[in-house]
Amino acid sequence: MAKQSIKSFFSLLREAIAGKEIDLTQASIKKAIFLLAVPMILEMSMESIFALVDIAFVSQISTNAVATIGLTESVITLVYALAVGLSMAATAIVARRIGEKDTEGAKRATVQVILLGTFVSAIVSVIGIMFPKEILGLMGAEQDLIDEGFRYTQILFGGNFTIVLLFLINAVYRGAGNAAMAMWTLILSNAINIILDPIFIFGWGPIPEYGVAGAAIATTIGRGIAVIFQLYILFYGSTRIRLAWKDFVVNIGVMVNLVRVSLGGIGQFIIGTSSWIFLMRIISEFGSEVLAGYTIAIRVMMFTMMPAWGLSNAAATLVGQNLGANQPERAETSVWKTAKYNALFMVAVSIIYLLFAKTIIGWFSVEPEVLKYGALSLQIVSVGYFLYAYGMTVTMAFNGAGDTKTPTIINFFCFWVFQLPFAYLVSLVLDWGPLGVFLAIALAESLIAIIAIIWFKKGKWKAIKV
Repeated sequence: MAKQSIKSFFSLLREAIAGKEIDLTQASIKKAIFLLAVPMILEMSMESIFALVDIAFVSQISTNAVATIGLTESVITLVYALAVGLSMAATAIVARRIGEKDTEGAKRATVQVILLGTFVSAIVSVIGIMFPKEILGLMGAEQDLIDEGFRYTQILFGGNFTIVLLFLINAVYRGAGNAAMAMWTLILSNAINIILDPIFIFGWGPIPEYGVAGAAIATTIGRGIAVIFQLYILFYGSTRIRLAWKDFVVNIGVMVNLVRVSLGGIGQFIIGTSSWIFLMRIISEFGSEVLAGYTIAIRVMMFTMMPAWGLSNAAATLVGQNLGANQPERAETSVWKTAKYNALFMVAVSIIYLLFAKTIIGWFSVEPEVLKYGALSLQIVSVGYFLYAYGMTVTMAFNGAGDTKTPTIINFFCFWVFQLPFAYLVSLVLDWGPLGVFLAIALAESLIAIIAIIWFKKGKWKAIKV
């Protein structure tokens, strides 16, 4: 019996990685979750590798080079906000059309997503190419850093269409239920980036040494080749959505719908990102050791969040397709089952953090204060992981239904109205120190989960039209 179960598991695993398309509105919910979640988890992990690889190589050049990447990434989060918002809309609308068995509608939405993404990225490219020094200057960079690093900023912004289209086309694949294609695309782009980074940064053969600018060249080429691969599959692959050049005409109705749905996603990203920036600013008041401990803890937590985000994305696709198939009850059941699996994973992670926090932080630093506050941050924040798992899944379910407005409102009140004032009051005014910030994070994330669950149970998301 056990041998049969193991064989069945590996058979499903091969199917998930291979990307075989099935009808997610008819297959068993457990199987549908597994087939979507495995490639989505791997995709999220691949996305986090880009910056780590660049920093690993660039750190061998200079401190300014590393700082250039940090400052540029800070500004380019605005591009990510647009890409994430549009990708949420793309997944919701494509999933809905696929669930309705309207492949022509899914195709129209895909074309408008590509056109809109290209238009937005073209505007950003012009700004980045013309004003890279000014962008770094606005971020407070010293003149020597600007002189050394502006080419990196210029290239990354100039080629931002590779970031935007990579996000958007992968969102289309996820909405269509082909999460494995999104995974393989990021594996391809990461592999190319890892190979090209040292070649362009340090020079090799006829290729000169570009320094930090070489990291931007390698990343842009890696993402660009991945985008070409995505488009090739869309035009010539055997997938549900098959495009032709004649399809590339502007459809104002579909495009307006995309923009409408994406605004909530953009809002969610900006609210979340800005709140983390302000929390970092509060933490910096307590010295570099506390800041280092907190930063390490956040990096560790972000890495272990990847599987949870992958599962949550699976819920978004299942909700979209099942609503399209007029099966709202199946959509809701999919969410609760996905949330349960997510919670089991997150509880396991929280137990590890609670028991071995100092050991984990110790892998990165042995400084006593860094260890103390890094471990404290890890332990306090992870206490609420059970609730976070449900909150994360339900939030993505709203987005999958096309209701991006509800999570935006919840995030606004829980992050800006509650979390930031609470963190400031408790940590600085009441003098609780860094503990106040850690508590603010745990309480705000738990509050988001509770409100999202209550709102989700009302069922209004089932009536959303996209």
